[in-house]
Amino acid sequence: MGQVRQPRRVQAYDGELGAAVARAQDGDETAFAVAYRIVQPGLLGYLHGIVGDDAEDVASDAWLEIARDLGRFKGDGAGFRGWTATIARHRALDHLRRQRVRPRAGGTEQDVLDLPAPCSTHEQALECLSTERALELVRALPRDQAEAVLLWVVVGLDGPATARVLGKRPGAVRTAAHRGLKRLARQLGAGREAEAGVTDGASRALGEST
Repeated sequence: MGQVRQPRRVQAYDGELGAAVARAQDGDETAFAVAYRIVQPGLLGYLHGIVGDDAEDVASDAWLEIARDLGRFKGDGAGFRGWTATIARHRALDHLRRQRVRPRAGGTEQDVLDLPAPCSTHEQALECLSTERALELVRALPRDQAEAVLLWVVVGLDGPATARVLGKRPGAVRTAAHRGLKRLARQLGAGREAEAGVTDGASRALGEST
């Protein structure tokens, strides 16, 4: 099996996150604030990719549930990241049902032409996903591809965790992420070489056999 990797910027915080969650479960409010600080940026980016401008409101609802049920959580930092993503996804889907709308496609291929600089490498293509415009482009992907990309790149989940959040088989999630990243790399102007790097990296990170 290929090695399962997470984005380095996320993986580096998981030890601190796990320790903070354990202290928060013992009633340490400062520790809960630390956990929030670590998780919230990725969670908000994921929600922005699903509900757009309503992401802040949905995130607030999710954190109320997270705080209420914190004592029921069992696991480490990476597990907490997946648990919070699952809660946030449920709140986002509830929100969409209430609004009776599907996720709005907020970007087009023409938008990419206005980006200040094209992404020329695998790492740059992934980093572009942290920008608001790139998140709008992700929202224009088919739902399964958008969520797989957001959970892996923005939230920082690995392949199996992403599959659990989405309630799908790892192979299906792997395929969705592969296709989504391939399309995004092409849109972001990464070129053939970078596109191959992105999709190959996605396959390795999501646990594809080599």
